[in-house]
Amino acid sequence: MKRLFAGFVAFTALTSLGHAQAPAQGPVAVVEDVQGKVTGAEFMDYVVPGQVIKLGAGGVIVLGYMKSCWHETISGIGTVIVGTEQSSVHLADFKANKVPCDPDQSTKVGKEVGESAATVVRSLREDKPAAAPTPLILHGTEPMVVTRERGKMIVERVDVKGERYEVDVTPTRGKFFDFAKTKIALKPGGAYSLTLNSKYAVFVVDPNASPGASPVIGRLVMLQ
Repeated sequence: MKRLFAGFVAFTALTSLGHAQAPAQGPVAVVEDVQGKVTGAEFMDYVVPGQVIKLGAGGVIVLGYMKSCWHETISGIGTVIVGTEQSSVHLADFKANKVPCDPDQSTKVGKEVGESAATVVRSLREDKPAAAPTPLILHGTEPMVVTRERGKMIVERVDVKGERYEVDVTPTRGKFFDFAKTKIALKPGGAYSLTLNSKYAVFVVDPNASPGASPVIGRLVMLQ
C-alpha cells in the first residue's frame, strides 16, 4: 500500500510539473461586441483558450476566432469557455458561422514591420509577391486598427499612385480605431501601407471585401 501511495504521489508531482511547464497559449479570438451583463471579457479584448466568460440577464457577446474564422453570437444567461477554434457554451443561446478572414492573421498581424514590411511593399510595387512574405488580407474595406497610440495615421496605396489618406487618431477606449466610423473606405483589390508614428503595417484588401462594419476578424490590423 505504501509503495502504491508513493507511486501515486510521484505520478501526481510529475503531472503537475508537466502542466506547470506547458507553454501558455496566446490569444485565439477577439471580442467583437458586448451588450448587457457580461463578466470576464470586454469589447475588443483578446481572449485565450480556457478563459471563462459569464453572461447575465440581457448579456450578449460576439467572438471572432482569428484562426478558424468562426464567428459566434452568444446571448442569454450562461457560461462561455473559450476554445482554440470555437467556444463551449453552457445554457446560453449560441449562433455561429464561418466568415471571410485571413486564417493566418493570429500569427501574422503586427509582424509586417521593419525590413519585412519594407520588403512586402517593394514586392507589391514591383509586382513580385512571391519574393516576399504574404501580406495580411482584409475582407472589409474599413480596417479596425488595434492601437493605443495617438497621432496622424497615414494610409497609402502602394500598388497604384495617388490614393493617400491622413487621419488624426485618438483610440476608442484606448484600444482601437475603427475606419467604419469615418468616411474613408479603401478600394477592393488594393494594396496599402499604414503608419502611425513609428508603427507600421501592410495589407491587401480582398477584391470581394465587404463595406462598412463587417465582422472585425475580417478587417483587423494590429500596429506594432
